[in-house]
Amino acid sequence: MAAVDAQFYWMSAKVPNDDFMLYAFDGEPAELERAVEQVLRRARACPELGLRVDDGSALTYPRWVPAAVGPEYVACHDLADHTWHGCLTALPGLADNQLDIRRIPWRLHVFTPVVGIPGVAGAGTVAVIQVPHAVADGVRSAAMAAWLFGRDVPVPELARPPADFFPWRAFDAGRAHRRLVRDLRTGLLQPGAGLRPPLATNARPDGARSMRMLVRHRAQLTGPTVTVAVLAAVSTALSRLLGGSVDSLGAEVPMAKPDAPPARNRFGNVAVGLYPGLGTDERIERIATDLANGRRRFEHPATRSADRAFAAVPAPLLRWGVSLFDPDARPAQVAGNTVVSSINRGAADLSFGDAPVVLTATYPPLSPLIGLTHGVLGIGATVAISVHAAQSAVPDIDAYLRLLDAAL
Repeated sequence: MAAVDAQFYWMSAKVPNDDFMLYAFDGEPAELERAVEQVLRRARACPELGLRVDDGSALTYPRWVPAAVGPEYVACHDLADHTWHGCLTALPGLADNQLDIRRIPWRLHVFTPVVGIPGVAGAGTVAVIQVPHAVADGVRSAAMAAWLFGRDVPVPELARPPADFFPWRAFDAGRAHRRLVRDLRTGLLQPGAGLRPPLATNARPDGARSMRMLVRHRAQLTGPTVTVAVLAAVSTALSRLLGGSVDSLGAEVPMAKPDAPPARNRFGNVAVGLYPGLGTDERIERIATDLANGRRRFEHPATRSADRAFAAVPAPLLRWGVSLFDPDARPAQVAGNTVVSSINRGAADLSFGDAPVVLTATYPPLSPLIGLTHGVLGIGATVAISVHAAQSAVPDIDAYLRLLDAAL
């Protein structure tokens, strides 16, 4: 297991981090059992979906070992309320049962029939894939789901993590960091958005957790990209929800890292200002600039050198470091007041049995410092904007959803 994936695995004991990917399909499969078996058959045909973790020694990194994909990988649920709202209301309960990847590394939850799915005239099906973060980041988990639902693009197999010499990699990272400092000082690179004061959305997630969704056609979202358009709308909605002076409002945006060492998680978070005090056009421009600058920093040799140094950290040292993490600590400043995770899942060519996909969404997990997260997921021409919140951070999620709907 790569060091970054092991960190997610060990950290999950303190901060649960299973991700939930939702796929909605137009109609119910003619034969549910046959559709489930088809998913299991495709999983067995993909080596990357047939692995679990062996964490046998405290002195080494855990290992990925073969696992038999069986019926326990799929759970069919009987909803008390078969409406779309009833289905979304039931989803937070799935997070109460985090997966143990030493036994099962992913699970498919099936809800059918579901009435009122956006874009579906009659009854439909909702399938939710639960994936712990150590197993996959957003890009890789989307590839896993696409394979399960019929896209003939196998999940890429990963090379074995390199056995680098940690002191050399640490020295190289220090040298590259000094170059980064020089490039920032001379203006070749722009610094990040920096830290900001915590707001109500940074409250520890307590109380009921809720999941909601808005759906748009891609053409309805104005801006240079879908991600920027949604970030600008989140800025408006959050500033109106929180009221008062929120000029420092910002978000963390996960972004893929180029040339990262082999791992299942190849991303980092970019801090982006949301600039609620600016007009729409200027705000969009500033958000796009923050994202572009973050991408350029990820392309800098210092990022690659730091990632290679981290990948070479001895397992006992990283285990010890994770053991020191205190989830109850409350910092004076934070990187962002919410998270906005955005992924394009490609063409609308997926199906569950004979039911075609109509939309897809994700509900990024909450953390001790983030009680409100957003997902921006596209498939075909449909974009789903999802909201995941704890009551302690957003007491009235439907009020916030109305604000976000109006801002979009």
